[in-house]
Amino acid sequence: MKISELMTPDPITCLPATNVAQAAALMLQGDCGILPVVENGKIRGVVTDRDLFIALGTRDQRPSTMTVGDVMRGPLYTCGPDDDVEAVLEVMKEHAIRRLPVEGFGGTVLGIVSMNDIVRSAGAYKPVRGQEVIETLQSICAHHRPAPRIAAA
Repeated sequence: MKISELMTPDPITCLPATNVAQAAALMLQGDCGILPVVENGKIRGVVTDRDLFIALGTRDQRPSTMTVGDVMRGPLYTCGPDDDVEAVLEVMKEHAIRRLPVEGFGGTVLGIVSMNDIVRSAGAYKPVRGQEVIETLQSICAHHRPAPRIAAA
């Protein structure tokens, strides 16, 4: 199965200069947790709801003064519309990511493919094998750094 059959087409995007408050409003409007960051029509990165939250919680700045370019993290991983689901699951598993921008010719953003999209296509009598999805989710959900112990006040 090709990613073009699963992806959410034409996602909401933002610019590196978009402030964090605007990015959060775009995510709320689009009911999404990721925004591709584009510049001159080409994808330059992504910003997630987690990126925004961590930036807000660790910096002593107002959301309207921080830009997406300041808080987005790299490296950028993408897939193509003609990629097979199995190949995309491997990228997600290897890099512990739940969502990938679908990149078209010249670096344009065609869509987003998420684990949610893939899960909906998995199972008995469906095109994606459930075991592949489970293994990918297990890898993504594994702790990659030890969680710090924080004492409650």
